[in-house]
Amino acid sequence: MPVRKLKPVTPGQRFRIVNEFSELTASKPEKSLIKTMKKSGGRNNDGRMTMRYKGGGHKRRYRIIDFKRDKHDINAEVKSIEYDPNRSAFIALVEYDDSEKRYIVALKGLKVGQKVVSGSSVAPNIGNSMPLSNIPLGTMISCIEMSPGKGATLVRSAGAYAQLMARDGKFATIKMPSGETRLILSNCYATIGVVSNSDHQLIVSGKAGRNRWLGRRPRTRPVAMNPVDHPMGGGEGRASGGHPRSRKGIPAKGFRTRSKSKASNKFIIERRKK
Repeated sequence: MPVRKLKPVTPGQRFRIVNEFSELTASKPEKSLIKTMKKSGGRNNDGRMTMRYKGGGHKRRYRIIDFKRDKHDINAEVKSIEYDPNRSAFIALVEYDDSEKRYIVALKGLKVGQKVVSGSSVAPNIGNSMPLSNIPLGTMISCIEMSPGKGATLVRSAGAYAQLMARDGKFATIKMPSGETRLILSNCYATIGVVSNSDHQLIVSGKAGRNRWLGRRPRTRPVAMNPVDHPMGGGEGRASGGHPRSRKGIPAKGFRTRSKSKASNKFIIERRKK
C-alpha cells in the first residue's frame, strides 16, 4: 500500500507521512463482531499505577478476530478489507457459505470477492489456512499456531511473514521474521501469505499529539531522573548514566534475558540475529 507525504501547511504536518488506505473497502465495522474495550490507564485493580506512560487515547471498540480458523472445508467469501485500531495489520470480513461472518487478519493481495478456506486438504492459496504438514516447503506463511487448536499467536503484525524451511518427523522448521529458526509441531495451522499493510513501518506521526491519541504519555529519560528513581539517574551535571539498564537493574543492549531453563529452548535451532 502506498504512503503519502503531506505538504507542510502546519508544523504538525511538516514531517508527517500517512497511509493512503487505498486497500480498504469499508469504513464501518460489522456490528455483530465488535465489543467494548475498557481502558486501564496502566492501573491495577487497586487503582495503583503498575505501568507507566499509559493513559488517555481515543476510544476504541475491539474487533473479534478468528485466529483459530476452525471452520474447516467451508468456503468463505471476502466481503471487505477494513482498518483495525487495535493492530497494525488490516482485517478482512469473510462470510461463509452458511452465512456466518467472521474477521480474519488480512493478507497482502487479498481482494474482495475472493474465496478463502481452511482445512487439511485445501490448495495453498493466499488466505487459506492449513496444517504445516501440508504446506509446500519454501512457502511464505503467517498467523502460525504454537499449539494445535490454540489459535494463531506468531507472525500477525503488519508486513510480517515466516518461511517454512523443512519437515522432520512431527516437527516443521520455521524461519521467523526475527531471523530465529525454530521447530513447531507439523499439525499446527498457518495461513498462506504475507500480512497486509507492509508500509506501516514507513509511517511518521509528525507530532507528539498523535502519540497521545494512541494512549501513550510522555516518557521520562532515565538519565534525567534521580538515583532514587532509576539506576541510571543522578550525577553532577549531564552525567551519561553509566551502563544501560532497566528500572529494576537488569542490563540492556546485549544482555540476554531469556531463561536458560525455559522449556521451549530446545525448539530453537538458531537464535535471532543481534
